[in-house]
Amino acid sequence: MSEPQQPRLEAVSCLHPGGLHRMAYWEWGEPDNPDVVVCVHGLSRQGRDFDRLARALSPRFRVVCPDVAGRGRSQWLAPEHYQVPQYVADMVSLLARLRASRVGWVGTSMGGLIGMALGGLADSPVNAMVLNDIGPAIAEAGLRRIGANLGQRMEFASVDDAAGYLWSVSSGFGSHSREDWLELCRPMLVPRPEGGVRLHYDPGIMQGFAALAAPQAAQAVAAGEQAMWALYDRIQAPTLVLRGVDSDILSAGTAQAMRARGPRAELIEWPDVGHAPTLVSAQQIEPVQAFLARHLPAR
Repeated sequence: MSEPQQPRLEAVSCLHPGGLHRMAYWEWGEPDNPDVVVCVHGLSRQGRDFDRLARALSPRFRVVCPDVAGRGRSQWLAPEHYQVPQYVADMVSLLARLRASRVGWVGTSMGGLIGMALGGLADSPVNAMVLNDIGPAIAEAGLRRIGANLGQRMEFASVDDAAGYLWSVSSGFGSHSREDWLELCRPMLVPRPEGGVRLHYDPGIMQGFAALAAPQAAQAVAAGEQAMWALYDRIQAPTLVLRGVDSDILSAGTAQAMRARGPRAELIEWPDVGHAPTLVSAQQIEPVQAFLARHLPAR
């Protein structure tokens, strides 16, 4: 049996206050294909989350899956820079490097927030948008859950130990085979010199998120939600929203509002899945593939 297709590891220099940092990205498909799909992961995840989706899309598109700053192979920043505006600026640098003529966006959770912020800008380069279990309003219960779980354990004796822990805090992803779960978990882990493994991300990413999850941040969260709705309403690209029926991040009411305003998104929901669908099964990959093919047809 042949080995599965593997991506190329590339990097781009991005600007932050005080200097430059390196953002790594995983690239699939023909490197000169001008039709690019950018897939951006959630808060504590990394670009290899999209391996299955990227393999499915790469015969038609160049697929680029960045490790957002502070995650995966990308450089760590001071904690105060782990904010959506910084991530958007990094993605603008990435897109300039890619020289794409048409851009599709697949954003899971935080990656969808970055996509909405980029898609709502004047003259946005995004031509088709997929928002995976995220909207302008984030349910409070989900914020509390993520805040309670994020970074509680960073080091593990083995890959199996880490995979068990990650499942305990990620059961909202829905049912997965052991093989599929290990495939998702291995890129989340970095070997430790003294033995065992640790999670890939900078613990500093927790600082900004913990501030948002705190009860006294309610006013700031409400202001951020209003700003995100304003950006969402300005999105011109055709938009598809994916939602786990059991999601504690994207409520049914917010999803319906996203259908009624702004780009008037299409909506697909999957039962027995919470936050967030992992896009590794054919059932979840095929609607994304069909949406992107419809709105970015081959020329």
